[in-house]
Formats: sequence, C-alpha cells, structure tokens
Amino acid sequence: MMGNKRKYIQTFFIHFFVWALFIVFFLFPFFFQMRRFPPDLPIRLIIMVVLFYLNYFLLVPKLLLKRNTASYIFACIGIIVLSGLVIHFGMSPIPKNASLPHIHEDIRFGGFLRQVINMVNLSVPIFVSGLLRVYVGWRKNEDLRTQVENENVSSELQFLKTQLNPHFLFNSLNAIYSLSVKNSKNTSEAIISLSELMRYMIYEADKEMVQIHKELNYIKNYVQLQRLRLSDSANVTLKISGEDKGIEIPPLLFISFIENAFKYGTDFKGSTYVAINFVLDNEFIYFTVENRIGPHREPNKNSGVGLQNIKNRLKLLYPKSHELNISDDGQTFKVYLVLNLKH
Repeated sequence: MMGNKRKYIQTFFIHFFVWALFIVFFLFPFFFQMRRFPPDLPIRLIIMVVLFYLNYFLLVPKLLLKRNTASYIFACIGIIVLSGLVIHFGMSPIPKNASLPHIHEDIRFGGFLRQVINMVNLSVPIFVSGLLRVYVGWRKNEDLRTQVENENVSSELQFLKTQLNPHFLFNSLNAIYSLSVKNSKNTSEAIISLSELMRYMIYEADKEMVQIHKELNYIKNYVQLQRLRLSDSANVTLKISGEDKGIEIPPLLFISFIENAFKYGTDFKGSTYVAINFVLDNEFIYFTVENRIGPHREPNKNSGVGLQNIKNRLKLLYPKSHELNISDDGQTFKVYLVLNLKH
C-alpha cells in the first residue's frame, strides 16, 4: 500500500511539473513582450490538456505499446489536424457576409500559416505525453523484472540452504555415531556441540545476513565436533585474525569448504591435516582452508554437492565481488576465497 501511494505521489508531481513547464513555455512570450493574452488562450490550453491525456491514456497504451505504430502515427496526425481546424475555424469564425473566394484566400495564405503553427503547437503535448507514457511503461516493466529476479534469487538461495542443512546434519550425526560405537567419553560433549550448531541453523541460518562472529562461533563448534571424533587431530588448526565488529555476511557461507576438508583430509595413518584461516578487515574477508588428500578414496556422486552449492551461492550473493580459487596438486587440496564487503 505504501509503495502504491508513493508511486501515485510521484506521478502527480511529474504531471504537475510537466504542465508547469507547458504553461511557462506558452505564457513566457506574452510576459516578455508585454502583450495581451489572446482571448482564446484558455480554450487552447484545455484542448492541449485533452490531447495530452487522450494520447497518454488511450493512444499510447492501445496502439503504440502494442506495436501498432502505423495506426498510432495516423491517429496522432488525425487528431492534430482535427484540433487545428477546430481552433482555426472555431476560434476565428468566418464573417457571415464573407464570400467564398474570400474564405479560400484566408485558408490559402494567412489561415494556412496559422494552422501550421497551431498544429506544431498541438504536436508538443502529443510528443511529451507519448515520451512520458512510454517511460512509465518501461519503468513498470523494469520494476517487475527486478522483482521477479529478486524473487528467483531468494527462491534459489532458500533451495540451496535447504539442500545444505540436511547434508550437514547427516555428516554430523555420522561423527557422533562413530564416537558412540567406540564408547568414547567425548560423545556427550559432541552432542552438546551439535546442539549449538543446530541452534545456530534454526535461529540464524534463515536470515539474509548474520554477524560474522556468530558464523565464526558456528565454525568453531563444528571444528570442535570434528576433533572429538578424530583419532589424531593434532594437525587440525583454526586461526582467526582481524576485527569482526560490524561485519555481516550470509549464513553458512564457508561450511561446505570446511566439511569437504575434513571429509578428505585424513591420510593412510589416520591422522588428519586441515588448516583453516580467516583474516578480517573492514572491506574484505580472506578465507583459506587446505587439507591433505587421503589415499584410496572411492568416488562418491554426492561428494561435490556442497562445493557446487557454495559456488552457486557465491555467484548469486557476491556477483563480481568475490574471488574463488581451488587448487589440487594431488597431495593437497586448497581453497582460497576473498569476499569484497563494500562492493
């Protein structure tokens, strides 16, 4: 409702401004030359108003915007000629005792010239109203297109989130299951860490933006959960440097890369090498994660779901304002991501 009210107010002021310019344009010569206003000036202005809105509400929407260009041109010429004849003969009536040759002479010379001037003047409101109506139609289509694009982006992002959350939950439950099978004393701690993760996903992950420190706490809990399930986590590191005040990002933006690192970061001896690093400043976030590639990994058709998910999200959320490099030399898998927060 507020949006429609604002549009109506904007439209009113645009039309008010256009007519103020019209009036100033037609009255300026009389003020400048100190001439009297012609007695038919109000009638001329009324005819111009009629032509303006006839073109604005009828001819342009019914003909021009529907690509009936030829019909629109003929219609405009017709109403301009008709209005010119009405002004010429209606405002300057022919004397009752005028002879037919006199009428012909009037039309041929002075009358013809006055009609040409009248028609040129009458074409101005037609031209301006046409431009204004075409612009309004274009603006409306652009707003609709933008709205549709935003809705599509929101729907796609929501779909990607719903795709990510079950994927993460499945991996986390597997981790806790492995601890319970071993009767590990860390099982209860792992369940607490998972509850913190799920709390974040329920109350924060559905938001468009979250504070970076909440996202980092989420990652810390995830890393802690992974450490609990690993037999050798000495080479699992998480470093965060820089100020995180005032920084907001979309939720669940880094977790797929980190999940992937833990999934493939265990060597044949059972030790895991995963190095995660965040560097924060006011304009950029620098994120790196690397892992040692474990041998004898069987191909998994679902292994690339998380990475492709985050690539799609980055394209939608940070178009032309992020840098993503992924390298794989056969021994180490490394992800380097830079987010431009000010773009």
